[in-house]
Amino acid sequence: MTPSTKSVRRALGMLALLAFAGCIHVTITRTPPLSPNARALRFAKLVDGTGAVTNDATVIVDGDRIVSVGSGAGAVPAGVTVVDLTRYTAVPGMVDVHTHMTYYWDHAPGSRPFGAGNTRRTPAELATVAMENARLTLETGVTTVRDLGASNYTDVMMRDRINRGETVGPRMYVAGFGLQKVMPQTATATGAAGAAAAGRAGGAGNATAALGWLRGRITALVDFPLAIKTQIDSGADVIKMYGSRGTGADTSTVQTFSYEEMKAAADAAHTLGKRIAIHSYGPTGGRDAVRAGANTLEHAVDLDDATLALMAKQGTIYVPTIDHNRYYADFRADYGYTDEQARGLDAYRARNLETARRAIKAGVKVAMGSDAVHMMFGQNTHELVFLVQAGMTPLDALKAATVTGAEVLGLSDRAGRVAPGYFADIVAVDGDPVRDVTALTSRVRWVMKGGAVVVDKR
Repeated sequence: MTPSTKSVRRALGMLALLAFAGCIHVTITRTPPLSPNARALRFAKLVDGTGAVTNDATVIVDGDRIVSVGSGAGAVPAGVTVVDLTRYTAVPGMVDVHTHMTYYWDHAPGSRPFGAGNTRRTPAELATVAMENARLTLETGVTTVRDLGASNYTDVMMRDRINRGETVGPRMYVAGFGLQKVMPQTATATGAAGAAAAGRAGGAGNATAALGWLRGRITALVDFPLAIKTQIDSGADVIKMYGSRGTGADTSTVQTFSYEEMKAAADAAHTLGKRIAIHSYGPTGGRDAVRAGANTLEHAVDLDDATLALMAKQGTIYVPTIDHNRYYADFRADYGYTDEQARGLDAYRARNLETARRAIKAGVKVAMGSDAVHMMFGQNTHELVFLVQAGMTPLDALKAATVTGAEVLGLSDRAGRVAPGYFADIVAVDGDPVRDVTALTSRVRWVMKGGAVVVDKR
């Protein structure tokens, strides 16, 4: 025996004695036992948001979380109920990072989706009927949404009802009122909540401004910290800013907030621990939003190369929402839009698609956002078809709808993947999403959200 061997054995002997004496504590981690409600989901294949593919996949789910991912019948623990989904391919529950869930239209005779005869409802009534939009969203395989703008905090009501289990819908992260620039004389609001905000803001002298902040109305640079705090105090998870004109048939790109104002908003949101999404239809507003520190840029077209390079460098996520202008053009009769307006929507969509193509080529992260309103719910994932047209592979498009969507919301450790410890948000599709994006957009057959089956069309 060599001296070195003797030294090793002597050291090991000392460690053994110390352990026996209790000087070294050894912790053995054991996997908690499965509950009687645990299930084994068997799929022909699992395609994860990271691109990993597992054939003959077995996913063990217990409660609202995934316990393990394996392959074959041998991965099923003894006594666990098996759910046979072997006709289908599994993908993670998808994330739509731009919706307006409370935009509901009941098709009352003589009415239009935006106002004009639409049935008047209290906020609580609207939060109830809009659950139909939530149901239709789940049917597309979307189990999580970021809802970017609602009146009277109806989005907060919807989110809370879903979280309490009073109704079924996607997991919602909401913005309350979006920040809008208005002239000082129009910045008024009413209500007890507004009066409370005025008190927090410093008394009656600030009442008018505080009432405006409650509804996201901005008149000056100094408004941002308290306006954003007011949204957060009212229940917002994320801040939305309207940095330009543009909605419905209005495809103008007029910038409404300056770079300095956007930066003030972004800084205030980040100081309070919230992310900010900035709506900008045009290139100058888009450039300023990126420079100001927006976490996501919504809609923008014609972005210059320098802006795209900065987005790629600092991780700004682009949400092009290409499909929503297709929707407005297709449903122009319901909205009362003219053929000329529809042509304008189509022209903007072509610019939107080209900008997405250039962004993808520049290495910008892109997330799936539908900008769904009214009759667009149930079509949330059609955006993926345009992302493929813009140069993504179907697998890239799945990543945009899962991994990147989860990143937008700060949920990268809980959503967007089928992996141990993640939410049991799993979708079964008929077809191969690696080769054909329409498996994701048109052939969803079964959806689990948080361990509960919420859609079953087998």
